[in-house]
Amino acid sequence: MHIPSHATPAEAVHSGDAAGPDHPRRILDAAAGLLRQGIDLLGVLTTETYTHRVAVAFNGSIGGHYRHCLDHFSSLLNGLDSDLVDYDRRERDPRLEADPEFARGVTRRMLAAFEGLEPSMLATPVTVRCEVSYEHGGSPATRSTLGRELAYAIAHGIHHYALIGVMARLQEARLPETFGVAPSTLAHRREVSRD
Repeated sequence: MHIPSHATPAEAVHSGDAAGPDHPRRILDAAAGLLRQGIDLLGVLTTETYTHRVAVAFNGSIGGHYRHCLDHFSSLLNGLDSDLVDYDRRERDPRLEADPEFARGVTRRMLAAFEGLEPSMLATPVTVRCEVSYEHGGSPATRSTLGRELAYAIAHGIHHYALIGVMARLQEARLPETFGVAPSTLAHRREVSRD
C-alpha cells in the first residue's frame, strides 16, 4: 500500500442541496467506520476461520473477501499521487488472505491514511480504470473524483462484509448483529420499528 504524500483538489465538492456541507466529512467518516469494523472483525476471528474455504460460498474464504475490500481502498490511496485509480491492477497480497494479524496492521495504516485526508481532498479528480466487460479488450477509463470512488469502495466493502458475515456465522463465529448490514437498511429498520 502506498500512502500519498500529497493531493490537491481542483474544485470544491458539490454536495447538492440535500447532502449539505458535511457531505465529504460523512464519506470519510463512513470509510473510517468500515475500516474500524474490519479491525474489530480481525480481532475476533481465528486464523482457521479466516482462511477456511466455505463450499456454499463459491469456495471462498473470509480472508479472500477481506483482501479484496482492502485492495479497493489501496487503489484509491495509490491514485492520489498518480491521478489514476486502477482497479484492474490491485495488489492482491496473499498475506492479507492468510494472516489476520497482518491484515489488521494494513487496515490500521489505511485507517490512519484516510483519517489524515482533508474533506476538500474528496474533490480531487481522478481517472478510473476498471474492466467491466466479459468481452476481450482494454479496460475503459472514466473520469471521477476521489469522493465518488471512496463512496463506491464503501458500498462495495459493505456488500463484501455481508458475505463475510454469512461465512463467519456458518462457521459459528460470533459477530455483531449489524456487521455487514448496509446503513440504508439499518435506517429503514429503525423507521419501520417506529411505525
